[in-house]
Amino acid sequence: MPFDPMRVTDYQARQFLERLRWPKGAVCPRCKKQDVTTVEGGRDGLYNCRPCCRQFTVTVGTIFEGSHILLSKWVQAFHLVCSSKKGMSALQLSRMLGITYKSAWHMAHRIRYVMRPPRGTPKLSQTVEVDETYVGGKPSHKAKSTRQERKTPVVAMVQREGPARATPTKRLSSVALLSAVQKHVGTDAQLMTDEWKAYSGLDRVYDGRESVTHSAGEYVRGNVHTNTVESFFALLKRGIMGSYHHVSRKHLPRYCDEFAFRWSHRDIPDQARTTTALQQTIGKRLPYKQIIGVN
Repeated sequence: MPFDPMRVTDYQARQFLERLRWPKGAVCPRCKKQDVTTVEGGRDGLYNCRPCCRQFTVTVGTIFEGSHILLSKWVQAFHLVCSSKKGMSALQLSRMLGITYKSAWHMAHRIRYVMRPPRGTPKLSQTVEVDETYVGGKPSHKAKSTRQERKTPVVAMVQREGPARATPTKRLSSVALLSAVQKHVGTDAQLMTDEWKAYSGLDRVYDGRESVTHSAGEYVRGNVHTNTVESFFALLKRGIMGSYHHVSRKHLPRYCDEFAFRWSHRDIPDQARTTTALQQTIGKRLPYKQIIGVN
């Protein structure tokens, strides 16, 4: 980014978003024509499309559309979330941006929604580690069945030296694991898992799966281990416990996308990571009523 995202003005934020979306000049988001003019005397960044006679700004057809929050605060929020290794709570966003908690909560969920891998993103390949865990609050009863019923299973897949994917699932069965892995991992990948018997179902699709026997104290055998995906889970759990404290099953998929996005872009600077996230805002909408489940 050509400016400090935490000191950006609303004009600079709009100009930057326009350069990201329209590197060759403004294009009508409805008819896709470039025959547009600036509306004189109108609000900043307002364009008029001659072919379809409609007015638009850079926010039309993006996650920002319909938002009354200044674009400068949006850019700041994206930078804060993208640069916070263990996430940033809506309450912290509210304090830092000077907006209400409700606005910050909605904003944070829209940012996580943007972080979902775009359509057409290649599946994970080469060597991919797969592991599972339970995410949720601590139950009052110590029985294993009760603990698992109150937590949500999450399956994570991490390509070594590459991106990550994480997805909640209703149950940790052989069928559920295979479905989750097939959605995100190419069939030519070499899988690394632990010895849990449910992973044996992956052998029907993936050749050459290797596993380590944790129950026997084996954690590394040559190139075979799941240390990378366990590192990802460590960040996810610390973020949920330390920053968010509680995540409902309903919203957990977006939190998984958030941590997977930061992991997948961990080798680039914070500003570049912010720019990547902002480039994914086009064509995505997440109204408040959709988040809370009101029709």
